[in-house]
Amino acid sequence: MKKILLVEDDPNLGLLLQDYLQLKGKFDVVLCKDGEEGLRAFTKQIFDLLILDVMMPKKDGFTLGKEIRKINAHVPIIFATAKGMIEDKMQAFNLGGDDYITKPFRIEELLLRINALLKRTENSEKKEEEKQSHFKVGRYEFDYTGQTISIDDNHQKLSTKEAELLRLLCLRKNEVLTREEALLNIWHDDNYFNGRSMDVFLSKIRKYLKDDQNVEIINVHGRGYKLLIN
Repeated sequence: MKKILLVEDDPNLGLLLQDYLQLKGKFDVVLCKDGEEGLRAFTKQIFDLLILDVMMPKKDGFTLGKEIRKINAHVPIIFATAKGMIEDKMQAFNLGGDDYITKPFRIEELLLRINALLKRTENSEKKEEEKQSHFKVGRYEFDYTGQTISIDDNHQKLSTKEAELLRLLCLRKNEVLTREEALLNIWHDDNYFNGRSMDVFLSKIRKYLKDDQNVEIINVHGRGYKLLIN
């Protein structure tokens, strides 16, 4: 489920948008009533997209967007405002905004913009992931293309399945890699026998990484695995 930060000072509109997006869009929506509260929420949680009202007390949406861009240059931002002036639209995009919607707007239009922006972002991230083949894993160097993992002068050759599994873990570093995602990406089927096979490969990868105590692959009960790098 994608997580959205909605910062809107109108309580009625905020609750309406939150309920609609959670029900129709199936998003997890965190609602904040002003820019300061929104910034606090952003620094404590991970969001897939932000919707920032521009005209707000304490900290306006443009100021909030500028501060967020200093922390995260990539999270998609939609600015919402009652102003339709070209200067405001230019400011929104100059601050790193990805889209702009003028009040009053139809909620259905906002949902369409959200889905289009998330799809574009996912496609961009997927292309970047497809390019990446070298990873730093604590003190280890992992070469996905060459299927080797190295530490100091020691080099370990990996099987194709081991390399694919370790690459997925690296791409989700410090995040949960679900068991289903790993099985479907590598084995293209999440049946029981493939699951047992994956468990064997995970055990081998854990042994390859044993020489760095700051690197660990943990089981996340009922969900999958997480590559932790301290």
